[in-house]
Amino acid sequence: MEKIVSNKNNLQVIHEDNHLIVINKRVGDIVQGDKTGDKPLSEIVKEYIKDKYNKPGEVFLGVVHRLDRPTSGIVVFARTSKALSRMNELFSNRETQKTYWAVVKNKPEKSKDKLVHYLKRNEKNNTSKAHIHEVPDSKLASLEYQIIKELTNYTALEIQLHTGRHHQIRAQLAAIGSPIKGDLKYGFDRSNPDGGIHLHARQLSFTHPVSKEALTIIAPTPDDVIWKAV
Repeated sequence: MEKIVSNKNNLQVIHEDNHLIVINKRVGDIVQGDKTGDKPLSEIVKEYIKDKYNKPGEVFLGVVHRLDRPTSGIVVFARTSKALSRMNELFSNRETQKTYWAVVKNKPEKSKDKLVHYLKRNEKNNTSKAHIHEVPDSKLASLEYQIIKELTNYTALEIQLHTGRHHQIRAQLAAIGSPIKGDLKYGFDRSNPDGGIHLHARQLSFTHPVSKEALTIIAPTPDDVIWKAV
């Protein structure tokens, strides 16, 4: 079920407990500080915790994983070092189930399929290219997609991610001729007004690192006409 715990200071909290805090990231937010110098989500979340719980001194917050700046959806942060180390293990051992939604142009030939490519990263222009066969310095990338809705000009896909490579969904969908709406880097013809792309980290399932409870977290989609149609 979609739920929002808090929606304060443009920060949409969708799960919060003593060990974890999960945010529904907006398009354009950066998860961690980078060379742009823009204020990262991690700092905004620290301020939220400090303010809400009246915490003195430095607030501990661990970044468990990242989400591309133009992408929206689920980002998990750890509030304790124990949770951080255990969540890092869950992600590195692929003991999490990640579901994304994407809106693409050019409906894929198959209504559902498994895509396997070898991705090679280009550091200069910050992209990844999907190859059918292994090439030097490439990494295996695998996902499954299915069509969930056909819109007038676009197609909405649900994607199960098996590996977590750089720009994986963006590169793999572009490789089958279905670039994500707004994604200029991967072949879409025009940008979205907000500079983002129609890729949303929709659902994450995992075992809580401390309580061992099975958790499934769902992030509401951004408030725009296309997502509403999906």
